[in-house]
Amino acid sequence: MNHRLSEKDNSVPPLVRLSDTGRLETFSDGVFSVTITLLLYEVARPEYQAGHLLDRLLTQWPTYIAFLASFLYVGVIWLNHRAVYGRVRYCDIKLHWANLILLLTSALIPFPTAVFSRAFLEGDNFDAQVAVALYAIIGGVMCLSWLVLFHVLYIHPYLLEHGVEPRFFHGERIRAIIGICAYAIAGVAGWALSPLLAVFIFLLLPIFYGVTSEGLTEGPRLRVRLLRERKRERRGEADENS
Repeated sequence: MNHRLSEKDNSVPPLVRLSDTGRLETFSDGVFSVTITLLLYEVARPEYQAGHLLDRLLTQWPTYIAFLASFLYVGVIWLNHRAVYGRVRYCDIKLHWANLILLLTSALIPFPTAVFSRAFLEGDNFDAQVAVALYAIIGGVMCLSWLVLFHVLYIHPYLLEHGVEPRFFHGERIRAIIGICAYAIAGVAGWALSPLLAVFIFLLLPIFYGVTSEGLTEGPRLRVRLLRERKRERRGEADENS
C-alpha cells in the first residue's frame, strides 16, 4: 500500500511517497534465509582414506568456527533488523536504498567465510592473515551499512512509529561505530599479532549485537509500549468507523 503524506503533518517534505514495511521485511527475510543456507555449502566435505574420517573431521575445526561465527552473525543481523522495523511505520525511497545496502553487505558474508576456512585448512600463516583481513573489511562495511540505515531513520522521523523518538536511532549509531572500530582492530591484530586473535573478536561481536539487539540503551520495555500504542490506535480507528 502506498501513502501520500498528509498535508497536516508539517514534519515531512511534500510529495514524498510512503509505503508500509511489509514487502521490505518479507524481501529482507528471504535474503537472510538464503544467506544462512549458503553458509552450509562452504563447510568443506573432507576427503579421507578408509579409517581416517574422524581425523579429517577434527582437522577441519577452522571451518566449523567460521560457519558458527557467520551463522550466528546472520541470525543476529536478522534479530537486529526485526527490532529496527518494529519501530518503523513507513518506508520511503531513501530507507529502501539503505536497506538494500544492508542486505548487500549481509549477503557477502558467505564469501569471506569460505576464504577464511580454506586459508586456515590449506594455507600458511600469511594466507590466514589475508583471510582475517578480508573478513574484517567486509564486517566493517556491513557495520557501516547499519550506520547509514540508523542515520536515515534519525533524520526522517516521519518514518517512525508513534512514540519512537529519533534520538533512539541517534544512539544506535554508536553500536554501528563500535562494530566498525572492532572489525578494524580485529583486522590489524590478526595481521600483526595472530589470526586466532581476530577469530576471537569475530566470535565476540555477534554476542555483543545479540545482547543489544533491542537497542544499546533501551530494551523490551519500548516494544511493549509500542504495542500498547498500536492497540490504542486500532481501538480509536474502530470507534471512528463504528
